[in-house]
Amino acid sequence: MAEHRSRFADLADGDHSPLDAAVAARDRSTIDMVADAIRHRQTLLAYQPVVQTRAPDRIAFYEGLVRVPDATGRMIPARDFMRQVEDTELGRLLDCNALETGLRTLARHTGLRLSVNMSARSIGFRRWMQILERHLGRDPSLGERLILEISEASAMTVPELVIDFMDRLQGHGIAFALDDFGSGSFSVRHFRDFLFDAVKIDGQFVRGAHMDRDASAMLRALAALARELDLMTIAESVEDARDAAVLTEIGVDCMQGYLFGAPTVSPPWVEGAAERASA
Repeated sequence: MAEHRSRFADLADGDHSPLDAAVAARDRSTIDMVADAIRHRQTLLAYQPVVQTRAPDRIAFYEGLVRVPDATGRMIPARDFMRQVEDTELGRLLDCNALETGLRTLARHTGLRLSVNMSARSIGFRRWMQILERHLGRDPSLGERLILEISEASAMTVPELVIDFMDRLQGHGIAFALDDFGSGSFSVRHFRDFLFDAVKIDGQFVRGAHMDRDASAMLRALAALARELDLMTIAESVEDARDAAVLTEIGVDCMQGYLFGAPTVSPPWVEGAAERASA
């Protein structure tokens, strides 16, 4: 009987299952891909427009989204690798590269406003802060055109650190956006302490909102809460004109998604970008 129990325990042990072995191998491959991209300075930003809801032909700003190449040269979006690296030093280095690229882009194109994603964990990463301080030291006006996006989940891992960070940078004119708004445990009481200027409503409430009563009701509630707190509202993952019509009717300030433009590593302000390739 003991032998049977032992065999059953081995089968139930996830560490030895073929599925877990396959997942672990995939994660190692992903980590190696990201490490190689960082080592060879191959990380890029793909830029996606964020448009004004009432005038979709007018771009409010662009978001710079991290991309790394795989072995074939295909650009891989952050959603396909960030989970494996976000809690490691590779995640901090990706944040450094994104910030460096974003600030250089702002310095070269003075009419541009740009948002860059960051993890709250990067606040304590000295290299990240040095990049920000160096660029602001060269051109203090960059801060007025920079938006830093922090997700709900990330902000709540070290809330005191994020609050202090925002307070210290407020004088530089940097704006802060809460990413994935509505997806986590961020509550009204937290907004009293944080200094967010905008919220980006999570795409799960946007996709199909024109035919989903619950999603539409959630959109209205999130937008109403943001208005009460005097926060700009940005809807993510807008891919259908009917969803855009719902957002317009609700009164969301800005929209972002494939309906208005895919992320591209060859944005309009780059010379010779007429034949842009989406990433």
